Amino acid sequence: MAVVKARKQDIDMLARLLRAEAETEGEKGMLLVGNVGINRIRANCSDFKGIRTIPQMINQPHAFEALQHGTYYQNARERERRLAQRTVNGERDWPGKFSLWYFRPGSFDNPGPCPATWYNQPLAGRWKKHCFYEPSAKECENVYNTF
Repeated sequence: MAVVKARKQDIDMLARLLRAEAETEGEKGMLLVGNVGINRIRANCSDFKGIRTIPQMINQPHAFEALQHGTYYQNARERERRLAQRTVNGERDWPGKFSLWYFRPGSFDNPGPCPATWYNQPLAGRWKKHCFYEPSAKECENVYNTF
């Protein structure tokens, strides 16, 4: 059962984002990016107040660097569609389980260390080259109550 409403075109859009943002991080890395996106829709806090749909989440200004690159605009593939559907269905994993932010420090070939905080939120953990940050309960209690 879906935890956010998603039409076929929304799943395709999310699938394209997962691929563009984290294809080199494998299936788990793409799922973690999906976790962050779904958390942003469901949490309704911090920079993500009023975000209620996959298109709103993806098209939020400055939210995803991948929208500036060609990979995002390629057709969705079945592998990423399945991953997108799994995140829409509520599958979550550490360190993306409660995270609202992630980024890849350093360069593509030489990842740097994860800062202890990002946007004043604590580090939840790292998956390969991406660092994930979950809000404190004070900043966003609702992210811990979304499932």
